[in-house]
Amino acid sequence: MPSVSDWKIPSAAQPKPDDYDYDLDQALTAMVGLRAIVPSDAFTAETLGTERAGHGVLIRGNGLVLTIGYLITEAETIWLTLSDGRSVPGHVLGYDQETGFGLVQALAKLDVPALAIGRSSAASVGERVVVGGAGGRARSVAARIVAKQEFAGYWEYVLDEAIFTAPAHPNWGGTALIGPDGALLGIGSLQLQHVVDKGEPQNINMIVPIDLLQPIFDDLLNTGRRAGPPRPWLGLYATEVENRLVIVGLADRGPAKKADLRNGDIVLSVAGNEVSDLAGFFRRIWAQGQAGVDVPLTIYRDGATRDVRIKSSERGRFLKGPSLH
Repeated sequence: MPSVSDWKIPSAAQPKPDDYDYDLDQALTAMVGLRAIVPSDAFTAETLGTERAGHGVLIRGNGLVLTIGYLITEAETIWLTLSDGRSVPGHVLGYDQETGFGLVQALAKLDVPALAIGRSSAASVGERVVVGGAGGRARSVAARIVAKQEFAGYWEYVLDEAIFTAPAHPNWGGTALIGPDGALLGIGSLQLQHVVDKGEPQNINMIVPIDLLQPIFDDLLNTGRRAGPPRPWLGLYATEVENRLVIVGLADRGPAKKADLRNGDIVLSVAGNEVSDLAGFFRRIWAQGQAGVDVPLTIYRDGATRDVRIKSSERGRFLKGPSLH
């Protein structure tokens, strides 16, 4: 992902104030640039890097910033850059592995209006939206919602209904999806390729819907994590290949690696229930109980079927917690 300081959206793709029924420029002042420094020995350092840059959006006037969690996971230093060029330190309050949301508290007075929270469930496919980044219109994209559907990520992640927008924002992490009324509808998470009507692949953004925040907001704010027992985590990366679920990576020191799961293994079933898609695979794992439960898998390897029992863990146990300096 490029740095938030060395790029600009082509003018033709930038949002124009006259196209919206709210004050576009004021809404975009709620966007902040975010830079995170992560220790080199952090669990996520190898996969996500030790220096991460993206965006966040001010959702309360007291300096509370919502972003995408992977930017701030295990971060020891946070800097927020405001639309007027000021940089202020921030503190990680928490992040949620199930939704992907992260919260940061600015450690200085911002004097910036917050963006109102909207309802992503009310957003419609085809609706005109803005994918807003730190830096105003020059770093924001005029887009439309092209789909609302299930999304499964290879890292043991499922959203029942994610929002997809096009054209894609090139620096998507932590961007704000702003709806027709100027309210926040979601937070940018990924850039994907989507083929429309057998044509050329089109880049689109996957957005985490804002409606997923309200049920966990108070927990993240007060304890840094959602309440309740954590899901079982196996520490594997999987993908779908011709209706087969193939293991393509293993987290170092994770449960799946300890159980001798290997790259190239094909997963046939979980606890005797056949699985053929990522979302179904992960949901079957989570259905076995809370973190720590044994998860029985049937896999295919080297021409033979074999049963493997993996003692799951809690993902958060592998991560460095936030620390206030």
